[in-house]
Amino acid sequence: MKKAVYAGSFDPITNGHLWMVKQGVDLFDKLVVAVGTNPDKRYTFSVQERVDMVEDAVRGLDHVTVDSFTNAFLVRYAQEIGAQYILRGIRNEGDYAYERAMRHVNGDMCREITTVFLMPPREYAEVSSGLVKGMVGPEGWEDIVRPYVPEATYRFLIERFGGHA
Repeated sequence: MKKAVYAGSFDPITNGHLWMVKQGVDLFDKLVVAVGTNPDKRYTFSVQERVDMVEDAVRGLDHVTVDSFTNAFLVRYAQEIGAQYILRGIRNEGDYAYERAMRHVNGDMCREITTVFLMPPREYAEVSSGLVKGMVGPEGWEDIVRPYVPEATYRFLIERFGGHA
């Protein structure tokens, strides 16, 4: 059985993240979407809120589970859950440089886990959680943000930051 982990902060989950999850469903027998927490980062949403948003977004997808991990190396987490693969997305040159370095570090820690890189289609390549959060607030933000996030996340943003659906 091919088991992979797709990890991120998902603060919040975007349609680009969801595209990655759907690709992972096609590539692997089991996919764990892991909400990661780094104590050096500040998050807009709590771990539980991020887990809830991800669970809502992936509801109905076969062979997907949602989990969280804190202050651990991703490759060690992958070992703990029995994953043979780490799924990562590359949107641009900056992502490539970072992900390539992390792949080598992960390989030094555990050669048995393979990193698989995917490049999302153009409509998702520029979308990030930070971009989405940066668009929330000004008048009319709801219409601007809606195409970039899953419906459940959109509803959560409306509830948290006000606005109209």
